[in-house]
Amino acid sequence: MYRAVLGIDTSNYKTSVAIVSQEGGIICNLQRFLDVKKGERGLRQSVALFQHVNRLPEMIEEAFAALPPDVCLSGVAVSSRPRPVDGSYMPVFLAGVSIARSIAAAKGVPLFFFSHQEGHVAAVQYASLVEASPRFLSFHLSGGTTECLLVEGNHIQIVGGSKDLAFGQVLDRVGVALGYAFPCGQELDRLAAEEGSNGPVKGNLLPKIKCSEGYINLSGIETKCQQMIGHIDDKQLSVMLMERVCQAMADLAQQLSKKYHTEDILFAGGVSASSYIRKYLPDRLSGLKCCFGDPALSCDNAVGVALLGGRKIWL
Repeated sequence: MYRAVLGIDTSNYKTSVAIVSQEGGIICNLQRFLDVKKGERGLRQSVALFQHVNRLPEMIEEAFAALPPDVCLSGVAVSSRPRPVDGSYMPVFLAGVSIARSIAAAKGVPLFFFSHQEGHVAAVQYASLVEASPRFLSFHLSGGTTECLLVEGNHIQIVGGSKDLAFGQVLDRVGVALGYAFPCGQELDRLAAEEGSNGPVKGNLLPKIKCSEGYINLSGIETKCQQMIGHIDDKQLSVMLMERVCQAMADLAQQLSKKYHTEDILFAGGVSASSYIRKYLPDRLSGLKCCFGDPALSCDNAVGVALLGGRKIWL
């Protein structure tokens, strides 16, 4: 009989349920975006929490239906807060915690709590070039987070990132202003990939994002993008914005790799799933071992917390 761990993640953007086996296989990876009305740039915590509560039972049923007959559940893992730091809290994670507690109690198996950020890193680290690395830098680039983390074993320290907006917030705000449905990252990435199919953009009209000691500010470029809407084509604006994002990510990675003396760079979070970024960023990171991982595991998902729970039981 093989053993497995159930993982649950209820972020601001997506309801996620996953099951991983002791052998490291992903038995199921279920992800569903929260519903956001057109023209809006996100959800209130109460609305997001309500959607998670309504979706989780059906997704849990689907996950258990995917369990092979020779696999038994030996643990439950859940994201209970945004980051692994004191005071980190968001109500949306209560939905996952509540059902995780119930399942663990009913099954008589241990329950493990992790942060959403730890799950992101673990999911992308899975089967990656830095999976066994004891020390590396990880960029967490999502709808609400742009942070660079120094990861040493189980210890995560924020060492860089954005001081104001996140990359994902900029993409979503610009995308919504262009008339696209939230979240907008995938749509802007598609437009940028089409416009930039012949190579990186030349003559970029957007200001370069300045990086200083591993930190950036993004409100300025978001303001400039808003001012340019209606004056240039959507594809042109998208590719110019994605190019500036690439440049900023490269500058941050180069600065922080030198400061912390590591060449291992792991990119996690939905923004890092961008096909444009994956195509053009590596050329700017020569000399560094950069890893993006599986795009399906880069965005919000429960695989990472399930894997972390498995480590507590099996290692």
